[in-house]
Amino acid sequence: MRLILITFGTQGDCRPIVALGLGLRAAGHDVLMLGERSAATLAAEHSLAFAPMAGDIQQTLAPGGALHKLMTEGGNVAEATRAFARIAEDNTEVWMAQLAEAARDADGIVFSGLTAYVALSVGEQLGKPVIGAGMFPISPTRAFPSALLPPFRMPGWANRASHQLINFVLWRMFRNATNAARASLFGASARKAMWVDFPTLYAMSPHLVPRPQDWHDDWLVSGAWSMPAQPDWEPDAPLRDFLAAGLAPLYIGFGSMAGFDRNRVVTALVQAVDGRRALFYPGWSGIDVGALPSNFHVVGATPHDWLLPRVAAAIHHGGAGTTHAAAAAGVPAIVLPFAGDQFFWAGRLAALGVAPRYVAGHKIDAPLLASMIEFTEQPATRERAATLGRAMAAERGVDHAVAAIERCCGRQGA
Repeated sequence: MRLILITFGTQGDCRPIVALGLGLRAAGHDVLMLGERSAATLAAEHSLAFAPMAGDIQQTLAPGGALHKLMTEGGNVAEATRAFARIAEDNTEVWMAQLAEAARDADGIVFSGLTAYVALSVGEQLGKPVIGAGMFPISPTRAFPSALLPPFRMPGWANRASHQLINFVLWRMFRNATNAARASLFGASARKAMWVDFPTLYAMSPHLVPRPQDWHDDWLVSGAWSMPAQPDWEPDAPLRDFLAAGLAPLYIGFGSMAGFDRNRVVTALVQAVDGRRALFYPGWSGIDVGALPSNFHVVGATPHDWLLPRVAAAIHHGGAGTTHAAAAAGVPAIVLPFAGDQFFWAGRLAALGVAPRYVAGHKIDAPLLASMIEFTEQPATRERAATLGRAMAAERGVDHAVAAIERCCGRQGA
């Protein structure tokens, strides 16, 4: 089959889609990925066909960008939705035109994130099967509240209603741009109601998010979509020597997060780490690594499946990808969420006892972080994390997703 994968977002959003694309290609399918330009390098490293989309996610996270306030001050669902809607309004028509051209001879479209209504519109107009790819749950359920709300206990009916409300708010924010593009490109009438009856594959571990019993049969929790292992990968000499020189270090990394109060976060980190050995991955943060003390060793992009099993605990922002990588590595975590579904993942890890109760990234201070580090050092915490890692080792998320896509698109094999 010829399949089009489309997503727009951070590295954490794009990496699982690349992994899925590689799995589909290994199964004999012809794959083209449309994605945010920063994912081009990763796709090229694996020779996955890739076309860049309009827009710059790094710019939206930087000072003055649409998502900057969320990083520095936090924000409610309405503010987050308006920020993402600004991105969509600027790009919906060009995204829809690009996808329509790419998908004319395709057998199916798999979409993720901000491209949802673009992909559903194109699939509707071209008569193509369309499959959602979720990094966090959005399908209504009584089991837990919307992942875009702070974790708290509600009765089942309220949980389900929270999903429906958030999905309705999202549709309202994106509806005008979506309908304008549909009319301009296809002469299609305005769509009043959002789509609800399409298959969705969730790149989530069932050990972190058990599949709700009230979900539709076409909503699958497949397991995380991880990049293929690189058995020949070797660390550079400084990293190898640092790891060999003492006890397992803490890992600190905030992935694609940018625009937050760097001085506040770094001050809290340095004081709370308190001389412990630490690996620091700056990512998109813009943190001045030259100002870090000598017990911090700065690393570049390093395969999580190689690095994280070698650390004592992982301090991160709670992105779905890093959350799954740390859990699969069998190490405790400390989550400092900034926006979106990061609070959901922080809550899931805390509920499993492999992370302390979270503190929002823009509120962190040294005493709070020090107590969180102490939690990860408790033998019971470490044992719970190791048990979770062993359970997740048997998951085959990409394989399950590939099989589901083949079923949904109506043909087995190429």
